Amino acid sequence: MNTQTKQLQQYLATARFEVLPLRGVLDKVADLPPGTTVTVTSSPAKGIEATLATAAALRERGFAAVPHVAARLVADRRHLTDLLDRMAETGLSEMFVVAGDSPEPAGEFADSLALLRGLAELGRKPDRVGITGYPERHALISDGATIAAMSAKAPYADYIASQICFDPHTIANWVKSVRARGVRLPIHLGIPGVVDATKLLRISMKIGLGDSMRFLRKQHGVVGKLLTRFTPEDLCYQLAPYLVDSEYGIAGWHFFTFNEVRKTDQFRTELATRLHEVPA
Repeated sequence: MNTQTKQLQQYLATARFEVLPLRGVLDKVADLPPGTTVTVTSSPAKGIEATLATAAALRERGFAAVPHVAARLVADRRHLTDLLDRMAETGLSEMFVVAGDSPEPAGEFADSLALLRGLAELGRKPDRVGITGYPERHALISDGATIAAMSAKAPYADYIASQICFDPHTIANWVKSVRARGVRLPIHLGIPGVVDATKLLRISMKIGLGDSMRFLRKQHGVVGKLLTRFTPEDLCYQLAPYLVDSEYGIAGWHFFTFNEVRKTDQFRTELATRLHEVPA
């Protein structure tokens, strides 16, 4: 087994799984190996409490749970302190900071940078803090703004997890540009899990994955037909060469499961098994 295959196999074993804090999610993750990192999204509809409650329940079940904290849902520093206290009480030591999709901020934290600075000023930074990277254009924020924000946020963070993307070339070029700007944080590459095609297409269009959609259309013709048989396997193989290149600083995979956890885990397990059978 060559180095590239070994690295791909290792990153499959240590992949992060992102879930939504919806009813039944604890049952959906039940078959994941103990110690798996499971991140829990935050949304205006469910609020931060649902995220923290789900993360705490996941930790009780033996997972490395990571709540997403949306800056625009945090009212003020007292609210932020309360959230940090709640995390400490439930043994949650890692936080993933996002701006959030609320049209208006609840208080003083209009974006993730403001929240990160608030954590630093409070002297309450969790053991690990993650931030988001955008290989493609953000649906609501200009490219220039996301680039400037990443450089400003990097000193407060421990790693980056990239937004979902279908195009390996876009992902690789984005990582190169991040490194060229001097940001050296480890990057977990965000890729779609094994998700219902209609849901995946709807979400992809909602978050503005125009470049990825054009890539899929160019490669395979009709996007909707492609997504009915989409799995992350090709994307994993196409990105594999970058996993062993230290200049890229790839830390592993971040699967966007949209709560299709069992299908995504089954894919992960089957691919890892096939890799194990590859001749040395």
